[in-house]
Amino acid sequence: MAKETAKELDHRLLRQVQDGDMVAFSELVNRYRDRLMNVIGRMRISRECAEDIIQEAFLRVYQHRDKFDFKHCFSTWLYTIALNLARNELRRNKKYTFVDIFDMQNKEVEASVDAKVPSNLGPILQKAIDTLPEKYKTAFLLRDIEEMPYDEVARVLSVPLGTVKSRVNRARSILRDKLKPRMEERNALSKGALLPVNFF
Repeated sequence: MAKETAKELDHRLLRQVQDGDMVAFSELVNRYRDRLMNVIGRMRISRECAEDIIQEAFLRVYQHRDKFDFKHCFSTWLYTIALNLARNELRRNKKYTFVDIFDMQNKEVEASVDAKVPSNLGPILQKAIDTLPEKYKTAFLLRDIEEMPYDEVARVLSVPLGTVKSRVNRARSILRDKLKPRMEERNALSKGALLPVNFF
């Protein structure tokens, strides 16, 4: 028997939720809560506000559970709801609160960052990500941190596939430029050390 895919698991759980199964709903929440915080928590939104946004996103999922189109991925639907709420919050608050992701004590977040960078560059990378323009940052986080397929990112952000690829490439380019001097400093003993071409 073939192993159940993530999409199939989400769909099975959501069908159970539609039948009134709150245990299944809790399982969906547990599957995605930390992943949502991994993205929303990096958008210059306080942790408390990010938690409120995520709670509201799941509330909307539950309220509209019977309207879900099973032709689509549950994760796409959930991320679209959560990111729309986050963008609305950013528009309401012109004075953004700076959030250092490493004060959040979220070890999964730290691990996901450190897994993609050499030599303990996690905090440095996060500071560089914080400086990205929002449209590049969101595309980068979804594609390279959350590892969503490009086409799913396009659906979440409601932009063409080519635009997603362009934004992700631009974000990578900006981050390479920002991190290259730090990489050279950390590899001072190895003269001429540069950020690897396949850094991300």
